[in-house]
Amino acid sequence: TATHYYNARVAKLNIERAFNKYVAPQVVKEITKDGKFELKLGGEKRNLSIFFSDIQGFTSISENISPEELTDFLNDFLSEMSNIILKSGGTIDKYEGDAIIAFWNAPTSVEDHELKALYAAMECQKKLEDMRPSYTTRLGSPVFMRIGINSGDAVVGNLGSRERFDYTMIGDSVNLAARLEGLNKEFGTYTM
Repeated sequence: TATHYYNARVAKLNIERAFNKYVAPQVVKEITKDGKFELKLGGEKRNLSIFFSDIQGFTSISENISPEELTDFLNDFLSEMSNIILKSGGTIDKYEGDAIIAFWNAPTSVEDHELKALYAAMECQKKLEDMRPSYTTRLGSPVFMRIGINSGDAVVGNLGSRERFDYTMIGDSVNLAARLEGLNKEFGTYTM
């Protein structure tokens, strides 16, 4: 009994440590509270609010500063934006360079996830506006971010191989959010 309890406790702590990097602590507590959550391949269809962001002109910015300065800037920027997303109940899917991909309403249900995603996007833009003078001084040019948001059905879960997988999402709704982020460039907007 003691060994079983110890092994179950260790498994739960490992899951909590892994998910704490992606979702807010209250979400981790919710998904691990009954001890039934397993890290295995699979997905489920859910209605999600999906967030894609990208820094405008990031390639130019990265070419004009040292790798160390770029790393410091990216870590600072991604931390600030991620804190806003996580605080609103969002889940960080992944970072792709300067891009943030996130979603709401998985792995646990988030009431009014559409509004929470929208408010998070607005708060991210406001935070960047507040940090822009500092970033302009550090990088030699102002920093702007484009965000695309969409809500709709997608498959979310552990996708990949049996040896390595990511908790991520796929589907047309996901693709549309990514396209909306890119369309900001065409329309001269920053959140779509």
